[in-house]
Amino acid sequence: MFEADVLDVPVQHASMESRATPGSDPTSVLAAADLLLPYRSESVAAARRFVGAQLQEWGLEDLVDDAVVIVSELTTNSLKTGCRTRMLVGVRRPTGRTVRILVGDGSRSMPVVIQAGPDATSGRGLAMVHRLTCGRWGVTLLPFGKVVHADLATPPPIPR
Repeated sequence: MFEADVLDVPVQHASMESRATPGSDPTSVLAAADLLLPYRSESVAAARRFVGAQLQEWGLEDLVDDAVVIVSELTTNSLKTGCRTRMLVGVRRPTGRTVRILVGDGSRSMPVVIQAGPDATSGRGLAMVHRLTCGRWGVTLLPFGKVVHADLATPPPIPR
């Protein structure tokens, strides 16, 4: 199971699955991996390792640096909600060149991009997510929480 390779914190549940549509192009395989983590500061590092390893497995090494920054910011925000029910970290591959990073928690408190001053020690996370994703991020409210998602894409191939 994946958790032994990636995690240093106890995990409530870890699952990885890949789903391919019959007859589909292998570069446009729909794939998914999820990890349920405890609300502990160590889970931020575990989420980074999980997402980085998954993107490496999918051959998307060029997205790893940005993806681990994004998942770090989103999981850190989840820790700050004070919620203790669950934190789900997921990564999806809806197309061959796109990944979606998801962090779900049990709080309906909406994330807000703020204008952090030059001397501020925090408050720049969502602005960074916005910049890294070119504004392709959002929130889905659920009856008992929310999922924050952020999309990254590899650049299109250069025609020859």
